[in-house]
Amino acid sequence: MQYFLDVEFQFLILCLSTLLTLINPLGIAPIFIVMTERFSKKEKVKIAKKGIATGTITLLVFTLLGSIIFNLYGITLEAFQIMGGILFFRSGLRMLEAQVGRSRSTDTEIEEFKESDEIAISPIGIPLIAGPGAITGVMLLSGKAPSTISLGTLLLAVLITMIIFYFILRAGDQVGKKIGVTGMRVIQRIMGLILMVIAVQFVINGVETIITRL
Repeated sequence: MQYFLDVEFQFLILCLSTLLTLINPLGIAPIFIVMTERFSKKEKVKIAKKGIATGTITLLVFTLLGSIIFNLYGITLEAFQIMGGILFFRSGLRMLEAQVGRSRSTDTEIEEFKESDEIAISPIGIPLIAGPGAITGVMLLSGKAPSTISLGTLLLAVLITMIIFYFILRAGDQVGKKIGVTGMRVIQRIMGLILMVIAVQFVINGVETIITRL
C-alpha cells in the first residue's frame, strides 16, 4: 500500500511540474492582462473563469480521449500547432497595433465588450492555456501512467494546475492597476510582439516536423 502511494505521489509531482512548465501561467499572465485591460474587473473575472474552464475541459478531454480524437479525424499535432500559431499571430497583431484607452464611447467599441465570451474561449482558453504543448504533455503523461488509477492522478494534477492558474490571473488585475495606463500600453506592445514571435515559432515547428516526415 505504501509503495502504491509513493508511486502515485511521485507521478503527481511529475504531472504538476510538467504541466506548470508547459502551460507557464506566470508567462501567460502578462498576456492575459493586456488582452483584457479594456474590460471591467467583473468581466475580467468572468473571462478568467471561462478561459480556465475552457482550458481545463480541453486538457481533460485530451487526457482521456486525445489519441482517439486525433486518429478519428486524422488530425496531426503539427496541424494543431499551425492553427495555434495563426490564432496567436492574429491576437498579437491586435495587441501590437491597439491604441484604445480604458474609456470607450462609440457603438463599435461598446460592441467589443460583448466579445468577452469569445476571447475567453479563444485565444485565451485555446490555444493560450490549452495549447499544443499542454495537449501533447497530457497525452504523453497519460501514456506514461503507471496504472489505471494513475490516470485519476493526472486528472487531479490538471485540476490543481488550473486552480493555481486561476488565482494567478486574478492577481494580475492588481498588477495592472499598479502599472497604470502608460505602463500597460508599453507591456501591451511588448507582449503583442512576443506573442507574434511565439506564433511564428509554432508554425515553424509544425512545418519542420511535416517536412522531416516526408
